[in-house]
Amino acid sequence: MKGTVNYELRGDIAVLEVDNPPVNPLSSGVRVGLCDQFDKANNDENVRGIVLKGAGNAFIAGADISEFGQKMEGPDLHTALKNIEYSEKPVVAAINGPALGGGLETALCCNYRIATEKSIVGLPEVNLGLLPGAGGTQRLPRIVGPSQALKIMLSGVPVPAKKALDQGILDSISTGDLVEDAISFLHKKLDETTEHPKVRDLNEKLVEARGNENVMAEAKALASKSRKGQFAPGQIIKCVEAAIEEDDFDAGMKKESDLFLECLLHPQREAMIHIFFGERTAGKILDVPKDTETQKIGSAGVVGSGTMGGGIAMNFANAGIPVIVLDQDEKNLERGIGVIEKNYQMMVDRGRLSQEMKDGVMSLITPSLNYEDLGDCDIVVEAVYENLELKQEIFKKLDDVVKGDAILASNTSGLDIDAISSVTERPDKVVGTHFFSPANIMRLLEIVRGEKTSKETLATIMKLGKVIKKAAVMSLNAPGFIGNRMLYGYTHQANMLLLEGALPNQVDTALESFGMNMGPFRMFDLVGLDLGWRARKLAKLETPLTNKIADALCEQERFGQKNGKGFYNYSDGSRAPNPAPENEEIYVKVAEENGFTRRDISDEEIVDRCILGLVNEGAKILEEGVAQRSSDMDIVYINGYGFPIWRGGPMFYANSIGLDKVLEKINKFAEKDEDFWKPADLLVAMANNGGKFADAPTDDLKKEKLAFKQEVKY
Repeated sequence: MKGTVNYELRGDIAVLEVDNPPVNPLSSGVRVGLCDQFDKANNDENVRGIVLKGAGNAFIAGADISEFGQKMEGPDLHTALKNIEYSEKPVVAAINGPALGGGLETALCCNYRIATEKSIVGLPEVNLGLLPGAGGTQRLPRIVGPSQALKIMLSGVPVPAKKALDQGILDSISTGDLVEDAISFLHKKLDETTEHPKVRDLNEKLVEARGNENVMAEAKALASKSRKGQFAPGQIIKCVEAAIEEDDFDAGMKKESDLFLECLLHPQREAMIHIFFGERTAGKILDVPKDTETQKIGSAGVVGSGTMGGGIAMNFANAGIPVIVLDQDEKNLERGIGVIEKNYQMMVDRGRLSQEMKDGVMSLITPSLNYEDLGDCDIVVEAVYENLELKQEIFKKLDDVVKGDAILASNTSGLDIDAISSVTERPDKVVGTHFFSPANIMRLLEIVRGEKTSKETLATIMKLGKVIKKAAVMSLNAPGFIGNRMLYGYTHQANMLLLEGALPNQVDTALESFGMNMGPFRMFDLVGLDLGWRARKLAKLETPLTNKIADALCEQERFGQKNGKGFYNYSDGSRAPNPAPENEEIYVKVAEENGFTRRDISDEEIVDRCILGLVNEGAKILEEGVAQRSSDMDIVYINGYGFPIWRGGPMFYANSIGLDKVLEKINKFAEKDEDFWKPADLLVAMANNGGKFADAPTDDLKKEKLAFKQEVKY
């Protein structure tokens, strides 16, 4: 059994310590320990009260996910919590770090809760496709009210200690020794009363909410907006509804238990837990040992003060790392710093940041016009526009002025990292860091490994990714890396569907109904149709077939959102797309000129072609070793490209419908377009063997690719 609960007597108070490192999940051994040690304390006539804490720097970080679906050992969680809730001696939860999920549910079974200033509490089960299944949906509304409880559970975002105190989740915050403060708090309560509150008995806030339809309406609107397509949020709302309507606490618990089981058996739960573990696995690089020494990143520099540069600088400042923002144009620099300040001010105005905190992060950002000011930085990220010659010129300058052991990183979405590092005397310190826009918000960070990038550099960057709160995934240095290379198949099919007879709104609606955050044609309008068009005109390049309609729209000065008309029309600066029937003549004309007879296309065909275009390219990336594992590609698409988390990413989605069925559909599409739809060898092999991408026997191949013998080169 995993974990235990330690027992210590401090005078007339029993201190019970959950000991299951590193974060003290409620594993089988912990549950046994809670039952045994609470019995021991309650049977000791010299004990007047109990303090429950966690070992190390955590209280209890939740249930043990690894036990889901496994044979139960020892008492279940409900039995362990019942021992706490019905303890004959009053119990104080001394929250010494994260109290999340089952951890907060455990604390809510205690009579009182006291925490350190840096502790956090929350019920994040929704992020795993689950609902709080140990009384959280019934007890939390009794303390903070149904409306606030729903916001906490539907967001899945932890609540800091001070806010938790204001909401009533906590009774006190300790500013000294937590256990000693908890003992003093408990002694005071013991001297004041013999009646100690049980959360299950607090019904006042529930009675107040009865008949108030706004509570449920607001929760449903929040779930629809922030949890589109997800199953668990609706079940959470039903649980809280039961808490409000039922006078009997145990009846509400029965409802929670039934709906928890529905979530547990729902396919979304498996998909979302896949992403949970996938993010943690992505940080492990196959040939970089866990104990690889890393460099200390105590200061940073960013070259370029535009949208990307400013966002990257904010990441460093948010993590408490001083950052110098360099631009050689003074007006651009002033504008860039102004945008950063404006972004932080918006957070202040919305109550997400205090003025003091804003002043603190802004003080970490220093503008500069001189490269020499970057000399002592531990890392410098170049963030100028995508031009190889310009980036090489910048890296030559950086190589001359920045200290020799500093890391030089390029924020590029597809340029050759080896070509960039070749102009420096430190290719081992050069790495690609592909941030996604807006860089201060988007979680994905593609780490691009050059041929000579050292293991120390990689380990340092992966660690830095955690510090700046990114989902970091490593890619080898190959065209398009992981995300943009897979995106090619998706957008290629969207454009082909437009030529063949679909309309932009139909394609976007079908894919958004599938769960994508934004359809491809809305995305094209957002980015700007004229970028590729202008580049092709400047270079006198022929327009590819799939860009012919977009280029024809540009010839009519339809550039996208930037000028209010593209594939859609936009009114009065709004981002809401409106149909553009005037474009249909262009679609027909370009299609006919290129030999297409337009036809009716089903939504099912739209989804299959676009999503399986991602999957097939992903299989090729995996077999080439550009990505280490299939789950890495899922992390890329969930965090960077708007793929629905509840489908688990494109590769997991393919596994879930069966690779044999995926291959069958691809072969059917290949009858009309053999070149594009040539199935990846890995896909064929796995489909024929009844396997999944996660089982792909490519370890040896990956090791070869990590030695940079890959076939895919620039």
